[in-house]
Amino acid sequence: MIVNTSLQDIGEVFEVYKIASDFKKKISGVQWPEFDRNMIEAEIKENRHWKIMVDDSIACVWSITYEDYQVWDDRNAEPSIYIHRIATHPDFKGKKFVEQIVEWAKQFAKENNKLYVRMDTTAGNQRLTDYYVKCGFSHLGPKKMTDTEGLPAHYHNATMELFQLEV
Repeated sequence: MIVNTSLQDIGEVFEVYKIASDFKKKISGVQWPEFDRNMIEAEIKENRHWKIMVDDSIACVWSITYEDYQVWDDRNAEPSIYIHRIATHPDFKGKKFVEQIVEWAKQFAKENNKLYVRMDTTAGNQRLTDYYVKCGFSHLGPKKMTDTEGLPAHYHNATMELFQLEV
């Protein structure tokens, strides 16, 4: 079941991010930084942070934005939702949550008059790139990040792979 994350979930959300970050480092050598609590709380308060519940457990979390100029430059003007920080608790790996998120995102984008669902990920994880393409995204290629002021630390001095799905 996909629902908005609540402020009461914040401890469990950070636990999922920590576990996912450790796994990401093991697979690709790149680790997420510890995310700013105020940023996550703002996403929750603005109904832009989501979770997949399995029974009474948070199995997967992610957030969305409606703008992402620093990553998408001029393409940011095209009405889109941007998915960020998909993290799955390892107890629920293999449940194809990204595929569920993609279906949810396409419907959410339609309901909100958006043309695209977009994502980015740190370059260097071919397996993840292939998986996002399998989920229906077009791989638009790499982008070397330059203007990263205000973005989480994993964007600084990074090359990101860009993905887009037409709604």
